[in-house]
Amino acid sequence: MSEPTRVLIVDDHRIVREGLSALLARQPGVEVVGEAASAAQAVEQVDACSPHVVLMDYSLPGGDGPAATAAIRERRPDVAVVFLSGDDGEDALFAAVEAGAVGYLDKSEAASVIADAVRRAAAGEMLVPHEVLSRLIQRQRRRALDERNRDRIVEGLTAREVEILRLMADGLDNQQIADRLHISYLTVRGHVRNLLLKLDCHNKLAAVARAISYGLIEPTPR
Repeated sequence: MSEPTRVLIVDDHRIVREGLSALLARQPGVEVVGEAASAAQAVEQVDACSPHVVLMDYSLPGGDGPAATAAIRERRPDVAVVFLSGDDGEDALFAAVEAGAVGYLDKSEAASVIADAVRRAAAGEMLVPHEVLSRLIQRQRRRALDERNRDRIVEGLTAREVEILRLMADGLDNQQIADRLHISYLTVRGHVRNLLLKLDCHNKLAAVARAISYGLIEPTPR
C-alpha cells in the first residue's frame, strides 16, 4: 500500500481549517498532518510536519500566501503548494504562481476535487492551466520591457533634472525653482520641457508621479 499524501492546511480561519481537515480525512490516500493560521506558522509547520503538499490561503496574518509560499519553496523545494482561496482575481493567481505554487483552486470546490488536486500536486503535476501560464509569461516579458525602459529613462536624466523633479514634487513653480537654484526662469523651463519629454508625460504632476514610481524621488509628506 502506497504512502498517503501528507497535507498541511494553512488558513487563518479555524472553522475552515477544521472543515477541510474533516473533509479530506474521508478522502482516500490523503492524510492531514498539520494546520497553520499564519504565514510564519506555515513555514514552521512545514519543517515540523514534513508535508508533501501545502493547501495555502491567499490572505494571511503576518504576510500573505505568496510570501509564505516563496519562503517554503526556498527552504523545502520538494514541497508542493496549492492555493485554496476565495480570491480568484488574476493578480492573486499570478502572484501565487510567481511565488512557486503549482495550483490554484477556489474554496467552493468539492472535497473530492481538492483531494485529487493534492494527490496530483504531490506527484509533481502542474495544475495551472496552460493559458494562465502563457499570460504569465507575457506579463513577465512586459515587466522586463518596462524595467528596461525605466532604466533607460533613469540613466538619461541629469543630476540637475532630478534636482528639479524634487523641487517640483515639493510644489514649487518654475520661478520658485529658478530662485532656489539661482538660475534663470528660461533655463528651468527648458529643463522642465526636457523632463516631460524624457519621462513621456504631458504635465508636471504626471512627471512627478512617474519619477516617484521609478524611485527617483521620494513622495513629499503632506
